[in-house]
Amino acid sequence: MTPLEALSALLLLAGAAFYLAGTVGLLRFPDVYARLHALTKADNLGLGLIALGLALQAENPAAGLKILLVWPLVLVASAAVSFAIARRAHELGILPAGAESPAPPAPPPEGEARIMPPGDRA
Repeated sequence: MTPLEALSALLLLAGAAFYLAGTVGLLRFPDVYARLHALTKADNLGLGLIALGLALQAENPAAGLKILLVWPLVLVASAAVSFAIARRAHELGILPAGAESPAPPAPPPEGEARIMPPGDRA
């Protein structure tokens, strides 16, 4: 086993460990917000390590670059989807674990109209 193959294997194992940590966080954390945090942080780092490990094993630099280009795309998509899930949970009134009452909504900035949720319209 060459040093490059050993480094690649180490990166793949580290990536798998981060995926495992994210899965444990999904199963163990108490609320949607903590679960999202565990998944987005651990899985994004796990994917980066796995992509780097696979890029080291690629046949040529172009193939390795293509593998590495997947990571930023997944980072952007993951952030957008996590934000949408957290925002919807907040709109539905789902509180973080240990919270006693929801925070009142912030007033809209001067000159902007407030968007009313469907249930608040008269």
